[in-house]
Amino acid sequence: MAYVYRMIETDIFRALADPTRRAVFERLAGGEMSVGALKAKFAVSQPAISQHLAALKAAGLVVERREGRFAYYRLAPEGLAPLASWVERYRAFWPEKIEKLKDVLKGMDP
Repeated sequence: MAYVYRMIETDIFRALADPTRRAVFERLAGGEMSVGALKAKFAVSQPAISQHLAALKAAGLVVERREGRFAYYRLAPEGLAPLASWVERYRAFWPEKIEKLKDVLKGMDP
């Protein structure tokens, strides 16, 4: 199970690593949009937008709704759950590391 969860995390990181994909994802935070409407906001081709959407969909970050020949995409907030869990696992380390950093910085003061 942990291996499958890590694969999902990897897919999410890979999908969001691309700046255009992140921008598409962020654009969809405003609500459902068609591929054409998304394409109008970016200086890339429609096939490129479709490829970015396919990667986001494969990672579970967006869902597609078909209406006739048109496809509409919206965020799938539950797709971020593995990412949130990953961050949460490391949150326990942060206070200790920040305190150590503060100590180092205090030691650097003249």
